[in-house]
Amino acid sequence: MIYTTYFAKLKSLPDDITPVSICRKSPIWYRGLEYKKLAPTYEILTEYKRNPNETRYISRYNREILAALNADKVYKELTELTANHSFAIVCYEKPSDFCHRHLAAEWLKRHGYECAEFSGGVIFGCFETA
Repeated sequence: MIYTTYFAKLKSLPDDITPVSICRKSPIWYRGLEYKKLAPTYEILTEYKRNPNETRYISRYNREILAALNADKVYKELTELTANHSFAIVCYEKPSDFCHRHLAAEWLKRHGYECAEFSGGVIFGCFETA
């Protein structure tokens, strides 16, 4: 099972779920695992900050990040990185906020990998995205 969560909720993540940051830059206090291949580019982030157009962000993230990756290889690399433990892909935004981790989770889900949002001890289904 793949989980998604955000940095503010890491303390509530059970010990058997390994967090993996998928951000360009993790918080300074975070000392855990990172997987930058799923991080948005600086250009995607900069454009979104200037003009918060979710449709454009989704299009660019899908085309520039996800289309260049193989879901099976990403899952294999994440599994190896976490020593075959369940893992959570992590970024900054709350579950209700627009976020690239939901795009990555939906992409993995479309390729046959179960995923769910883990927030404060509660597991939710993955977000559906455009």
